[in-house]
Amino acid sequence: MSGSIKYVRKRDGRVVEFDRERIVNAIFKAAKSVGGKDKNIAKKLAGEVESYLVKEFGEDYIPSVEEIQDIVEKVLIENGHAKTAKAFILYRQKKAKEREEKMKILNKKSLDDVDKRFSTNALRVLASRYLIRNENGDVVESPSELFQRVAVTIAIPEILYDPDVYDKKGGHKVPLKLSHYRKNLDRWHNVLTIGKYKLTKWHFERMLSAYEELAKEGKMKLSFGEIIKAIIDGKFNKHEKVIDEYYQLMTNQDFMPNSPTLINAGRKLSMLSACFTLDVDDDMESIMKLARDVALIQKAGGGCGMNFSKIRPAGDIVGSTMGAASGPLSFMRIIDTVSDVIKQGGVRRAANMGIMEIWHPDIEGFISMKAKDGVFENFNISVGIWKDFWEAFRQGKPYPLVNPRTNEVMKTVDPKDLFHQISYYAWLRADPGIILMDNINKRNVLERARGGPVRVTNPCGEEPLYPYESCNLASINVANFVVEKDGKKAFDWERFRYVARKVARALDNIITMNRYPIPEIDKKTKETRRIGLGIMGLADALFDLGLRYNSKEGYEFMSELAENLTYYAYKESIEMAKERGVFPLYPETEYVNGKMPIEGFYDKSLWTLDWDALIKEIKKTGLRNAMVTTCPPTGSVSMIADTSNGIEPIFALVYEKRVTVGSFFYVDRVLERKLKELGLYNDEILSKIARNYGSVQGLDEIPEEIKRVFVTSMDIHWVDHIIAQAVLQRWITDSISKTINMPSDVSVEDIKQAYLIAHETGCKGVTVYRDGSKARQVLNITSEEREKRFKVKPSEYAMEVLQRIVNENPWLAEFITVVKPKSITEKLVIKVPEVKKLAPAGGSGGEYVVPAEVHETCPVCGSDAVVYEAGCVVCKDCGWSECIIS
Repeated sequence: MSGSIKYVRKRDGRVVEFDRERIVNAIFKAAKSVGGKDKNIAKKLAGEVESYLVKEFGEDYIPSVEEIQDIVEKVLIENGHAKTAKAFILYRQKKAKEREEKMKILNKKSLDDVDKRFSTNALRVLASRYLIRNENGDVVESPSELFQRVAVTIAIPEILYDPDVYDKKGGHKVPLKLSHYRKNLDRWHNVLTIGKYKLTKWHFERMLSAYEELAKEGKMKLSFGEIIKAIIDGKFNKHEKVIDEYYQLMTNQDFMPNSPTLINAGRKLSMLSACFTLDVDDDMESIMKLARDVALIQKAGGGCGMNFSKIRPAGDIVGSTMGAASGPLSFMRIIDTVSDVIKQGGVRRAANMGIMEIWHPDIEGFISMKAKDGVFENFNISVGIWKDFWEAFRQGKPYPLVNPRTNEVMKTVDPKDLFHQISYYAWLRADPGIILMDNINKRNVLERARGGPVRVTNPCGEEPLYPYESCNLASINVANFVVEKDGKKAFDWERFRYVARKVARALDNIITMNRYPIPEIDKKTKETRRIGLGIMGLADALFDLGLRYNSKEGYEFMSELAENLTYYAYKESIEMAKERGVFPLYPETEYVNGKMPIEGFYDKSLWTLDWDALIKEIKKTGLRNAMVTTCPPTGSVSMIADTSNGIEPIFALVYEKRVTVGSFFYVDRVLERKLKELGLYNDEILSKIARNYGSVQGLDEIPEEIKRVFVTSMDIHWVDHIIAQAVLQRWITDSISKTINMPSDVSVEDIKQAYLIAHETGCKGVTVYRDGSKARQVLNITSEEREKRFKVKPSEYAMEVLQRIVNENPWLAEFITVVKPKSITEKLVIKVPEVKKLAPAGGSGGEYVVPAEVHETCPVCGSDAVVYEAGCVVCKDCGWSECIIS
């Protein structure tokens, strides 16, 4: 070739260096979609395209993207690649429509590289919930600007903890006359810069507040004025690379912080956490304070977990009036009403977790409190179960219900009957869930430091917290770490470990920058500095690696993933302890005695990493963060990251979206790529998958290898859902938010069995969802003509686990008999405990009947693509969710 093109003009007018590899990839992508497999042909054709450009225009000419694409079409046709040319032309048309839609969503006339990186659906979610709008409701912030303000927020503490500024030993005295800065915030808007990044006045305000707190502890070497001068003089521009890195990690969709951080970072509200817990005592003053605190937290966009077990039961004596107490349920109505008024932006139900421990005399009323439609809609409810209940259940002994005011036994109940009631209402309405308090506190390293066990969780249950604690969360998109290696797919463990450490540091920085809604939460949170590092994209990663979710290999991958996540989060916490100091309560914890809050640590046969070495480091240096990992729901943030939700199997591989001008299909991105590689991607097959409950199982057109790997939530037996949660839980310091999906035809006895298995496998909480069990029934995202052509059974691995726990716990054999299924018509067998009375069964004379399916639409965008995942209702179109975290 006599010459080459040097530059190309992009659609937004920018001139960039010409990259022939982009043409190679575009041609090969089109070729693969029609069965092509030889990339060398694509390389040869790309060379011809460049030669044509030089010959037609000269090597100094700067062609536009459109001109290059026109010549690609011409070269393909002239070389006899008509099918590839057609695929390329259709792709161009599709991308043109996509660009037009993206510009409309973002209220822009052109797209930048970050806009192009995100799917239309991801941008729709960003525009719906996260991007700044003006008073007319128009989007006035780009995704690039959003991620810049978040990255700047994350990086500012790197200045405050810089060795030239910070001394963890303390003892420094600096002037603290700071009020004039606060009175003149506007003056500082976009004035200070870290390299190319500007600090908004709200960045400045949070930096000022964090500085003041550290200065009062005697840890600041410089006055605030000296820090400002150093910033202006460019002395901290070295931290520009920190902002760059976090910005790139987010815009590359490698991780996302929880929703409040994306929404509020660098803005006036500045509340960056989603998870909060409160406390309530048995007096009116405490109850009214609870209502006030709930209002303040929910006004700021947070969710609250509350344990109502300290409140005296209904009918108990009220000393001041000699009247009768109304009980905890009546006070829960107050909180429900307060939450209803707040409404969190007008469209989201408030997120509350209401907990009652199983020994409380009002427990039976609590269990059935959500049986009717339209009551306590702002609450998830869970029963807190302790070891003594399981002992009574195992032994068949009466279980005492105790008045919390007097500690006297008010009555005894049959534990089997109480267990049946919990299971029945979970079967009927998907509430209550259960919180396994004994499992939560089994490895609780904070119990001595906090003066007792954990008794409350955040609204989604993945964060067991002490009262007035909070936790900020972030999730790593593990699907992005699947790479091509020696012609095969592999997981990039080295990069994953590096990113886990970076995100752990980001979360600690967010604690420093956070504006907490009430002072008690600020204090309690910083005593432990717990962070919640989690994952999303697990299902897509497994698809890409060729691993079935509910297989021995799939579970082994999950275990190794969770182990690495926690191990390297701890490694970074150790490093931060060296630089910044340990969390204040560290000396009073069990860490100093070599204990760990993870079950996997106590079984060396599970180790793939050197935990003994880690313990030595912790004992020598301490930790910056009391807890480090969790598995939260990621409904909206996983949509921004264009990946699957949290640790959940995918809800549906394909579903049909109907709009006014017709319909189109949403397809899992990994499945789409696989079908195109096999030449099977077309509307007919997509329609069949959508009608088949979003599943490829039972479809003759789909190759067996695809059916083996690509399983959905409802392709997986509920036992395997529990096993997956248990496998991950072994290595997670906090808890897990997961939905145990069950088909509509399961019985109450299946629910009981699920609870028993979850308890014995070490889960810390359980949320079962029987399809059709909510009065506000979420849509099964399939067409009206759907057929479910297949049945599911537990995996071999799950059956082995069940057999082992029954063997290890002989008492369990009294209730569960493991029958290894020989066919899909056989199932696990449970010996049903006899009960003296049954909760009213649907249609058999009881007050409540099995609710009919009601197809709910999204309150934001009106879509019917509303599903129940990870314990939360989420819209698959716009990202609206009832969950404050995701």
